[in-house]
Amino acid sequence: MSRFYSLDDANTLLPELASVVGRLRDQRDELVGLRDAYRDREGVVIGDVIAGDPGAESDDAELRRLRLRMRGIVDQMQADVAWLDERSIVLRDISTGLLDFPALVSGRQVWLCWRLGESGIGFWHALDEGFAGRRPLANLPNGAARA
Repeated sequence: MSRFYSLDDANTLLPELASVVGRLRDQRDELVGLRDAYRDREGVVIGDVIAGDPGAESDDAELRRLRLRMRGIVDQMQADVAWLDERSIVLRDISTGLLDFPALVSGRQVWLCWRLGESGIGFWHALDEGFAGRRPLANLPNGAARA
């Protein structure tokens, strides 16, 4: 961890993070749809090859278009994840929009924990605990996180 967040600093970022995580979820969903379309089209092309069409596999424009679009989405997603990484924010789950922020409490490193849809950061957990170890901030030893 190269940076530690205070509760206020982390909460200030939430509107921007909600946008980033929402975009990642949308892109993931689009990527899954494109992957399925690619597989379907690939099956058609293979069927054409089996049926004896020698040019079917060599230059299928639809497969090229799907590959390019998937590559573009992956590039965009990687850029968003890199943006989070640069800020030491850890994306735990795209589906739920689960993020962890490194924080320091009385010299102890912990994670401040937030999910898309929550109005603010209300939970934390120890470094070696995951979502199951999430506890309310009120249970944070020695008060709120500081930078």
